[in-house]
Amino acid sequence: MAASGTIEFRIDRRSGVATYLQIVQQTRRALRLGLLEPGDKLPTAREVVEATAINPNTVLKAYRELEREGLVEARRGLGTFIRKTLGASPAADSPYRQGLADWVASASEGGLDREDMAALFDSVLNDHFPQENS
Repeated sequence: MAASGTIEFRIDRRSGVATYLQIVQQTRRALRLGLLEPGDKLPTAREVVEATAINPNTVLKAYRELEREGLVEARRGLGTFIRKTLGASPAADSPYRQGLADWVASASEGGLDREDMAALFDSVLNDHFPQENS
């Protein structure tokens, strides 16, 4: 992620998640955190390819998925722009962010690595939102 209004995609080839889905997920996350807002322009497919060394068709597939979801719109000759945001209010400004940051620091000091924390966090989320586990 980058500064407000921009996004830099990070591709993890070892994650087991399809590359186009990583782009979709990172865009959704940026929308939920308020890092991207309606009117912001996504990087061109060429810019993403240069930064990540992935196939241009992969970027286009991700952007088509985002467009299908109504989150972005392609404007011929101009680029792809954010249409709407996600979430009630930007999570980046949430009062819960500091508490979560404190938890991550404590868990790290306690010996948990990123994957351990993610698994633990997902487990707790799944307990609280069982209907979304499918």
